[in-house]
Amino acid sequence: MKVEPFQIVHEETNGQHVLYLAGELDLSVVPQLNSALEPILQREDITLILNLSKLTYIDSTGIGIIVSILKTRDRLNAPFYVREIPAPIKRLFDLTGISKYLIEEAEA
Repeated sequence: MKVEPFQIVHEETNGQHVLYLAGELDLSVVPQLNSALEPILQREDITLILNLSKLTYIDSTGIGIIVSILKTRDRLNAPFYVREIPAPIKRLFDLTGISKYLIEEAEA
C-alpha cells in the first residue's frame, strides 16, 4: 500500500485563508503544518478554515494541533472552521470529544 505524502495547499480569498490538508497528519509533519500556520494563526482579521477532505489519517499529535488552533482562535475571538471532514476522521473527532468544539462550514 502506497502512502501519499502529507501536503498543504494554502488559498486566500477575501480574507478567508483555507488550508487544504491531504495525506497523513501525524508527528512527522508537525513542522510543515506549523510553518503553514505561523503567518496566519494569530491574525484576528482573517477567517481560518481547514479543509480536511483529502486527509486520510490523523494521530493524537494531529488532534492536538487542531485543539491548539481552536484554543488560539477562540482566545483571539477570531473565526475558525473546518470543512469536509472524512467519515473515519469525524468518528475519531466524535470519540475524542473534539467535534463539539469544532464548527463545520459548508464549502461556499
